[in-house]
Amino acid sequence: MHILVIGGSSGIGLATVEQGLERGHHMRAFSRHASQMDLDHPNLEKFDGDATQETDLARALDGMDAVVVALGIKESLAMIWRKVTLFSDATRALLPLMETSGPRRLLVVTGFGAGDSYAKVSTLERIPFKLVLGEPYKDKDWQEALVKESGLDWTIVRPTILTNRPLRPGYKVFAESAQWRNGVISRKDVADFLIWEAEAGAHIRGEVVLAR
Repeated sequence: MHILVIGGSSGIGLATVEQGLERGHHMRAFSRHASQMDLDHPNLEKFDGDATQETDLARALDGMDAVVVALGIKESLAMIWRKVTLFSDATRALLPLMETSGPRRLLVVTGFGAGDSYAKVSTLERIPFKLVLGEPYKDKDWQEALVKESGLDWTIVRPTILTNRPLRPGYKVFAESAQWRNGVISRKDVADFLIWEAEAGAHIRGEVVLAR
């Protein structure tokens, strides 16, 4: 497959690019500074661009079979009060392009507590969650709503608390809302699921929570 990873130069996005390459896929890593990535591979294309600009996205989508959106923001105290629009702005720019010209397969990484999964955040967790992550997750809520309204073959992927531990078998994929819960998951585990889901299409128009 030819897979575009928006936000592919760091975090979950970079881990997804690495996993895809290991499994024989052609990976296009899209970010503002993708050309500065240390990773090199014959099947890797580094694509500099702005995820909120339709012209950059249109060029990046050419020839792709699937798109993974794994955007992130730099963690700082400003997250507490500064309004975040990156996630919804990028999604708003991307969706019409995919609906018009393809590809149709879209995987979007948000997080546990976004969208419908907020109902499963425990009472004790809600105050710190709102205090620290309130602004970014407001925007992730909008992002998820936009994705669900689209006609694409989407999957929303909500990792729980992220770690940098190695990939290990046995992580849980909770596809039913009754199963959703908090936990921990490594970025490499999330990347493993994203590539598997791009290949298998097991949760099209579904929402999953990933945890140990």
